[in-house]
Amino acid sequence: MPTIFTRIVNGEIPCHKIAEDENYFAFLDINPLKEGHTLVVPKKPAGRSGGETDYIFDLDDQTLSGMMTFSKRVAAAIKKTIPCNRIGITVIGLEVPHAHIHLIPINSLHDMDFTRPKLKPSKEELEKTAEEIRGNL
Repeated sequence: MPTIFTRIVNGEIPCHKIAEDENYFAFLDINPLKEGHTLVVPKKPAGRSGGETDYIFDLDDQTLSGMMTFSKRVAAAIKKTIPCNRIGITVIGLEVPHAHIHLIPINSLHDMDFTRPKLKPSKEELEKTAEEIRGNL
């Protein structure tokens, strides 16, 4: 059964896309910790055994390294768009069984505390943020 992230990548569920290439897809988190909170996923999360995987360190080396390089480009665009000290990166991987990275604009460690209440931006706010980030790619 496809995960929600697979369904987003396949266009079955709408999202606020930031960037995409043949292997990776970045989109805004709809329940962000901070404005600009972005998720990066491999389009085909190939594990070492060749099947889908939800644990990032089960990705083959080429997929994992490519995902980090793609994330670096997306993070630079987020940082140009959202005032922050840097873009934090975290991999928790328990929320959705599909390997993914969180890119979060931060000014302190507290900004990456997943126990904090999430923001509730409107669709219009998310689309505006996505458009601004895309403009800085």
